[in-house]
Amino acid sequence: MAVVPQEAINQFEALMDEVDEPLKRTFQNVHQGYPHETLTRFLKAREGNVTKARKMLTDCLEWRVQNEIDDMLAKPIVPVDHYRAIRDSQLIGLSGYSNEGFPVFALGVGLSTFDKASVHYYVQSHIQMNEYRDRVILPAVSKKCGKLVSKCIKILDMTGLKLSALNQIKLVTLMSSIDDLNYPEKTLTYYVVNSPYVFSACWKVVKPLLHERTQRKINVLVGCGQEELLKIMDYSSLPHFCRKRSSGSSNYNSGNCYSLDHPFHQLLYNYINRQAVIREPIKPIKQGSVHVTLPENADDEDIAKTLESELEKFKNLERCHESFKCLKTTDDK
Repeated sequence: MAVVPQEAINQFEALMDEVDEPLKRTFQNVHQGYPHETLTRFLKAREGNVTKARKMLTDCLEWRVQNEIDDMLAKPIVPVDHYRAIRDSQLIGLSGYSNEGFPVFALGVGLSTFDKASVHYYVQSHIQMNEYRDRVILPAVSKKCGKLVSKCIKILDMTGLKLSALNQIKLVTLMSSIDDLNYPEKTLTYYVVNSPYVFSACWKVVKPLLHERTQRKINVLVGCGQEELLKIMDYSSLPHFCRKRSSGSSNYNSGNCYSLDHPFHQLLYNYINRQAVIREPIKPIKQGSVHVTLPENADDEDIAKTLESELEKFKNLERCHESFKCLKTTDDK
């Protein structure tokens, strides 16, 4: 469905005005200032049916609230060695941008092993990648291009693909389902490159598990796909696995966008860590008591001098001056 009638969008918008406040709040993180475009995406995902699109979107928003998706970018996977292991076994990265400004994501389907962490962490990392794309990368690209950029391009590298990859079909299906139900119409095109002979056998198993609208976006390119991809992006934006080896070249794997050391992953991981610090609740000031002995029949001036002398002892304690505002005195002899 290429064009969504404005009437359908208006009806959808009116229905969404009726949802509870928590859903409205998380919807703001979904639409990023473009609610009509977001409604259009969900309508396209349900063939223009407003009732089905509304259910799909409300289910998505409820999923976000229940799973605290709005806070996902403030939950770093630690320690860093654990996160590095995930990056080395769940191969994905941002290699550059197309000529029209679409972010180009590379996925190492054939060499991803998903064997260095639990399913929970791979799913968490996958969702963080989606959220960072939608809440950080795409808004920045839209601002730079002076127009809304709401989709990305994905290049699937089948290098090293074996039939044993089907052992991970449950995890791959789970992540694909998350994308279909909660991030619909975020990918413009999928390009498949470096397909070995076993790809056909694997594709027969995987294809029925994908939504039909996803299947229509998949293009299988010859070899590494360099010639075709250069029609829509510069050479510098090609993932490393799409660059043909030149004679005598020894840096075919340079600029590996999968690596945690790649600038994209450094920015992503540092962003998540900063958000975690920002959202960390302020710890309450430690409370305690100080016993001060006052002379009998002391007047106000003596009491003030005695208290000033005692408090001077604490002048170097962190934030002590704030605690003085709540200082209380009791007549406890």
